[in-house]
Amino acid sequence: MLEISNLTVCYGKITALDDISLFLSPGGLTTLIGANGAGKSTLLKTISGLMKPMQGNIKFKDVDIAKLQPHEIIALGISQCPEGRRVLPRQTVYENIKMGAYVRNDKDEIEKDIERFFIKFPRLEERKNQLAGHLSGGEQQMLAICRALMSRPKILLLDEPSMGLSPVLVKEVFNIIKDIHNEGVTILLVEQNARMALSIADKGYVLEVGRIIAEDSAKNLMASKTIQDSYLGEC
Repeated sequence: MLEISNLTVCYGKITALDDISLFLSPGGLTTLIGANGAGKSTLLKTISGLMKPMQGNIKFKDVDIAKLQPHEIIALGISQCPEGRRVLPRQTVYENIKMGAYVRNDKDEIEKDIERFFIKFPRLEERKNQLAGHLSGGEQQMLAICRALMSRPKILLLDEPSMGLSPVLVKEVFNIIKDIHNEGVTILLVEQNARMALSIADKGYVLEVGRIIAEDSAKNLMASKTIQDSYLGEC
């Protein structure tokens, strides 16, 4: 569904991603793990069109999207839930969710989708007229995920969805991710909590200083002594 080939991305003279290649299978849940500064968020921003590569291709269903603008990429079917949630704090919960559908014109279906999310996330319905900036961290993460799903993406990019959340909320967010995956959405998950990410993923890549150093099934990566020592820590 998505194939990245020989991708290099730079910040000025600093190389953030160095000739990396990876692919996402339709309906799969792939995770990208690595230390802070490895280039994980840069990859998602590049897929989303927020950054442009120095070289390489990003093909979505055989269409090279590397030179497209972000709104064009969203319209094709790729949506991102950004690191830090990035809700619009002075807009209501309802307005934030509706903003995620700005590439759509089917007003009746948009309202049906919003109602569907309110049923799935009753806390958001209870707060639909409250300003998003007044929500808790967990509620903002749910809101950010709903907003990303409003474009009805075929691929969902998730950037550090558990950041800053309590252990109880982390489990809740990961259950939400599993539900989205079970509904058939292809997911690329960037997550600092490597153990949790690998526990729900089908496949994983390990990124280190801008280069992919390992790729395998999530189960095999979880069992790898090298990965355990470097990224998983103690059970």
